[in-house]
Amino acid sequence: MTAIHARFKLDYSNFALDVDIELPSRGVTALFGPSGSGKTTLLRCIAGLERAEGGLLRVNGEVWQEGTKFLPVHRRPLGYVFQEASLFPHLSVLRNLEYGWQRIPPAERKVQLDQVVSLLGLSHTIARKDPASLSGGERQRVAIGRALLSSPRLLLMDEPLSALDAASKQEILPYLEQLHGELEIPVFYVSHALDEVARLADHLVLLEKGRVIASGTLSETLSRLDLPTAHLNDAGAVIEATVSVHDDKYHLTRLDFNGGNLWVSKVERAVGSVVRARVLARDVSIAITAPHGSSITNILAARIAEIQDEGPDRVNLRLAVGGEHMLLSRITRRSRDQLGLAVGMDVFAQVKSVALIA
Repeated sequence: MTAIHARFKLDYSNFALDVDIELPSRGVTALFGPSGSGKTTLLRCIAGLERAEGGLLRVNGEVWQEGTKFLPVHRRPLGYVFQEASLFPHLSVLRNLEYGWQRIPPAERKVQLDQVVSLLGLSHTIARKDPASLSGGERQRVAIGRALLSSPRLLLMDEPLSALDAASKQEILPYLEQLHGELEIPVFYVSHALDEVARLADHLVLLEKGRVIASGTLSETLSRLDLPTAHLNDAGAVIEATVSVHDDKYHLTRLDFNGGNLWVSKVERAVGSVVRARVLARDVSIAITAPHGSSITNILAARIAEIQDEGPDRVNLRLAVGGEHMLLSRITRRSRDQLGLAVGMDVFAQVKSVALIA
């Protein structure tokens, strides 16, 4: 059975966790929600740092907790990356990396030291004697490498970028994307930053007040209007597309997907590469006839699937584009009424900006 089943109930004086979910055992699952929603508590239950009486945790058919059985954290084959890197100050960078690796019998090592050094770009830091001399991004990459070298069957990451400044976050995100693409270790990634989630996650779990309010693929969950993510300022949709054409004259790249194509600033990806693009709802306007003579080059045929009021002056639209993709659009109520927009109408989505995120 290739799935992770988690069921936990915990009661505190001011908070209760009540979760029963089945999650994929591959890719990155993001646990997303506001502070106090239960993301870290759920992660700690999975790690065995919190014990929920009567809880259940099965990882690919292997029981980690059920009934009276409870594997303590040191017996769970997992890696845990905290908000702070928490490197051992008395050990060199190399010795920090080797800490978990040396405790795994050679025949059971699924991840090798040179592989981690290459994946995380640590070759220039591995000789450092004092981990305190590293930048914040470098320290966190070493912490991730240390966790990976314990050959975990599950990697838990609790807001690993929250303690970093903007520059360090941008430094480390490409390495996290690389891990996602090259390692088969399932990752549970806690975050309250929607841009991180959109960039890294395959599956999204939304938590609110200790309960799961939604769980599904990233694209389908982010495009739902009935969830809190649709009301955020950076609400939007994620589309997987293929690099089709590089236009050197105008320094642009065309991305093709089932539903049309999008032009973006030129990206250094080979033709045929699969990439992930993010389109924010505020960057999508609506026309009821095919636009002509516009500076907006990304215009997609769409059908209105849903309309929902967003405050006193705006509405959110859910747009079906092609056979399997959804976009969100946020426009004024006045525009909706003037255009006579209704569910089921065929329209044109004018995409003002596209961000290539992976």
